[in-house]
Amino acid sequence: MQILLLGTAAGGGFPQWNCWCPSCRVARADPRAAVPRTQSSVAVSADGLHWFLLNASPDVREQLARLPVSDPIGARRVPIEGVVLTDAELDHTVGLLLLREAGRLPIYATPAVVEMLENGSHILPVTRAFADIPVTLLALGHPVPLTTREGADAGLTVEAFEVPAGPPRFAPAAGVGHTVGVIIRDTAAGSSAAYVPGCGELDDALLGRLGTADLLLFDGTFWTDRELIDLGISDRTAREMDHLAISGPGGSLERISALHCRHRVYTHINNSNPLLVERGPERAVVERAGVLVGEDGMAFTLV
Repeated sequence: MQILLLGTAAGGGFPQWNCWCPSCRVARADPRAAVPRTQSSVAVSADGLHWFLLNASPDVREQLARLPVSDPIGARRVPIEGVVLTDAELDHTVGLLLLREAGRLPIYATPAVVEMLENGSHILPVTRAFADIPVTLLALGHPVPLTTREGADAGLTVEAFEVPAGPPRFAPAAGVGHTVGVIIRDTAAGSSAAYVPGCGELDDALLGRLGTADLLLFDGTFWTDRELIDLGISDRTAREMDHLAISGPGGSLERISALHCRHRVYTHINNSNPLLVERGPERAVVERAGVLVGEDGMAFTLV
């Protein structure tokens, strides 16, 4: 199984267009000191030919250029087989609108996410006006086979599981399964990758599930709980925004660094997070704990 990190920043990318926090200032002054990133998305394939997106970010057009593509027969070729969604947040779904020219765009999502896309953001009705959008519903805890656009077995399954988080602002009454993590399994090799771009808490049950994955891609949005408050950007803590901060007692670094995954990687990193500064003390702390900081274009092969 091949996993390619297409984007590793949280909503807004890095540096964010309207942000002049210390990390964004470093990125603008010297991109080598704080490498720019696009908004969070992952591509996964069992054979290196048939690729599935995990979330479709507003940067999807730029991100798809990273995928290996053979010369097509004819004038058009769609480089992905479908899109798996972990939630209905705009930074994970606006890319669906940009993929409307696919003609046919299969989507895998929980009923709650589909409902929000239908009647909350209305992204599905708009996209459906341009393309056929078949939807495969994901029941929590039940693996579902991924298939190619032609209906063939892609050699992968996806299993959605609920994570602690609130729904999008535009859908405050969202149902169970509005925010999930997913485990992608290679049915032939048996390897697995867990993708959790947003998570407000880590209890023992969730840690146990994540610890079974060979590769863990986990929410690295904020370094501290008061990050945005201390920067004067917001009056809400990380937990109030449904993200578990990386640092401190009970933070995600303390918890995921103890897992026996072959690879543990932070992704969905907010522009305000000092972890994005390459040689900063926060980066050193994370790397000493054996956790990688995701970067656009980072690739993994699981066998």
